[in-house]
This record gives sequence, structure tokens and C-alpha cells, in this order.
Amino acid sequence: MKPIFIHSAALISAQDTFGESQILNKLNITDKKVEAIHPNYREFIPPAQARRMATSVKMGFAAAKKSLAQVNLEIPDAIITGTGMGCNEDTEKFLNKLIADDEQYLTPTAFIQSTHNTVAAQIALALKCHGYNNNHVHGAASFESAVIDAQLLILAEEAQNILVGGVDELGDEFIDYVILQNELQQEKIKVPFSEGAGFFMLGSEKKNAIAQLTDVAIYSKIKSEEVEEKLNDFLTENKVSAGEIDLLLSGNNGDEFDGFFDKVSEQLSSAKRLNFKEYSGEFHTASVVAFWMAVEKLKYNEANTVLIYNQFKGENHTFTLLKSC
Repeated sequence: MKPIFIHSAALISAQDTFGESQILNKLNITDKKVEAIHPNYREFIPPAQARRMATSVKMGFAAAKKSLAQVNLEIPDAIITGTGMGCNEDTEKFLNKLIADDEQYLTPTAFIQSTHNTVAAQIALALKCHGYNNNHVHGAASFESAVIDAQLLILAEEAQNILVGGVDELGDEFIDYVILQNELQQEKIKVPFSEGAGFFMLGSEKKNAIAQLTDVAIYSKIKSEEVEEKLNDFLTENKVSAGEIDLLLSGNNGDEFDGFFDKVSEQLSSAKRLNFKEYSGEFHTASVVAFWMAVEKLKYNEANTVLIYNQFKGENHTFTLLKSC
């Protein structure tokens, strides 16, 4: 497939990734959940407006603005996002109000703001961007679905500069039920649950690019014995050998499905392996952190070819291949 070029990368996560620091530290596995390190949103959003925004909207808006600023672009041709849970906080507010008011006298504001496409829509409204605007909700493959959408737009020559992002927030209550359920499992997730937002400018031109996206593949379900075959097919299709992969960013979280990652790691035995969820925590679009890490490694010539492999509970397997320019 024709490569797509990456021109900027901005990330808010449990690490200090939004600043200039390149140092990442493993999260404390005794923590059940870890909030993102939030920047000063006043630099990007008027305070009165920010107070009414959910965490995911603030994170997404700030990361999007920074990604645009890195390439001195005010309005992209398209905005595409991916999210697993959308604006969790507003969903919780609406449901709690529904119960408290006995399903009467409800204001629709929280419900309207809870929709999954809120982040993409709010960014477009603020930028006055009237181009293609879409959001993908596909579990652990939500961000990758957004990236594939951008690929298709660029390859069809319907857009040249596309702002692509992934965002998820912890929320206040639902995550506690997820943590409780996890604690009851025999082989539970061992990394903290977290949140974050990453935005990237993808384009058709190589000029001034910091990395290139070669390809992305999504498989809804793969049997354990099939993962090596799927990886081999993916690499063969992109004319890359296993030995050419310098870095494997693997989505291990410690649960019973980590065997998938081990099989991929064995197949890429010459590659350095980083388990990115030890740094990002677990959330549906945690792969935005891996994507950012890959871009940083390629940008500073610490790797030439990077493969990101992620899945969650044995479903939504994704391979993402990136190379240096």
C-alpha cells in the first residue's frame, strides 16, 4: 500500500508526554487507575468553555490544537477520531440525573454531550472545519479504524491533510465497576486503567514528515494458533521481513490473553520489545500511546521499522507498521 506520511504528533497520557520530556516511566501496578497528566487547558480553551467540557473533550481539543500548531496548519481537510467509550462523564451525569429525577424534568444537555462523536464535532466547530468529520467506535480497534479511514481518504485523493486521533476518559463511576469485575477474574489485568488522547496529522506529501505509516490491519477474532500466520501475511503484503522489525510495541496487560503477544514476540525475535501498556495503562484507545511512541522513536532515529500489535480479551487484533522517512 502507498505510504501515508505523519507530520505531527501530540499526546496527553498518564506520562508527561504533552510537554517536551521524552522520558517515560512504568506505571505503578498497585494503582487500580491512573489519571492523565493534564496540561494547562487555558492555553487552548477559554476557561468558561472548559468548565463545561468533559475530560475527553478537553484532552482531545488540546491535543488536536497542538498537533495542528506543529505543522502551522489552522484547518485540516478532515477530522477523524476513534473512541471506545466516548464521553463517559456526561453519560454518568445523565444516568444519575435520570434516576434522581425519577425519569422526569430531564435536561438533554448531558445526553447530547455524551455522544461518542462529541470530540470530533467540537474540534470541527471550534476550527470552523467543514470537511469530512467522522468517529469510529470499535473497542480496542477504534483508533486503528480511524487511521484506516484516513488512509482511504488520502489514497482516494479526497483529502491531503487529515487530523486523526483517539481519545478515552476514565469517568467517575463506570470504571469502578470495570475494576471490580477485573478483580474477580483469575488472570486479571495487571496494568492500571487509564485515559488519554493522541492526535496526529497524516498527509499525502513526504515533505517535512517525521515518520511514515506503511499499513494497518484489523482482525476481529484470531485463534491463538493463527496469529503468527496473520502476522506473516501482513508483513509479506507490505514486503517486510520479520528481521527488519527493529521495535515491537506490544499491548500486554497481564491477563490470560497475553499469549497472543508472546507468539508475535517469538516470531520477531530480533526486535526490541516494549510493552506499551506498562507506560500507558489500559483503555480502549491505548494504542494512541504506542503510535506516539513509535513516531518519537522514528523521528529521533532510534528505530527504522516499528510494529505495533494490540488486542483486548482475544478480540480486535491490530497490526500497525510504521517506518522512518
